Amino acid sequence: MNNQGYISNQDQILEDSQLTDLCKAKDEWAQKALYDKYANKMMRTCLRYLNDEMEAEDAMIDGFMKVFTKIDSFDYRGKGSLEGWIKRIMVNESLMLLRKRKMDQVELDKIYDLSCDKATVDSQLMEETIVNLIQKLPKGYRTVFNMYVIEGYSHKEIGEKLNISENTSKSQLSKARASLSKSLKQIGAL
Repeated sequence: MNNQGYISNQDQILEDSQLTDLCKAKDEWAQKALYDKYANKMMRTCLRYLNDEMEAEDAMIDGFMKVFTKIDSFDYRGKGSLEGWIKRIMVNESLMLLRKRKMDQVELDKIYDLSCDKATVDSQLMEETIVNLIQKLPKGYRTVFNMYVIEGYSHKEIGEKLNISENTSKSQLSKARASLSKSLKQIGAL
C-alpha cells in the first residue's frame, strides 16, 4: 500500500488515531511508525519486570506482534489510550515470559518480617539508580512492586494475574518497599 495517499511527509508525526487506522489497514509504514513511537517506553516497561535485557526485548517484540495482530480490537474512540493499551500488552507479555522461565515467586511463608519504611526518594536521585535498585529486588517483590506502584494494578488484580492471594501481594509490596528503603539509605539517598 502506498502511504502517499495518507501522508505527504513520512517524517510527520501522526496522531494515535491515525496510526491505529493505518495499522488496521495493515500499512507497514504505520506499523513501523507506531513501533518507533513506543518502542523505547515499552522496552523500559518490560525491563521493569525482566531483569535481563534480551528477555525484555523478546517480551517487547512478542508484545508488538500481538499489538499488530489485535489492533482491530482497539477502539481509540473508547475510554483507553493507545499507549495504555500497548503497555498492558507489554506487561502481560513480560508476566507470561516470567511464567515460561519458571521464575520463582516469593511465597508468603518465606518472607522475613521486616519493617516497612515509607521513605521519600530525594528528587535529585537519578531514575537509573532507582530502576537498578528495583531490578535487584527478588523476582516476586519486583513483579508485585512494578504492577502495583508503576502500572497501577490493585492487589486483587495482581493476585489474579500471578495466581497468588491478595495478602501475598500486599506482603510482597511491603517487603519490596522495605528493601528499597534500606538500599536507598545505604547509598545515602534517604
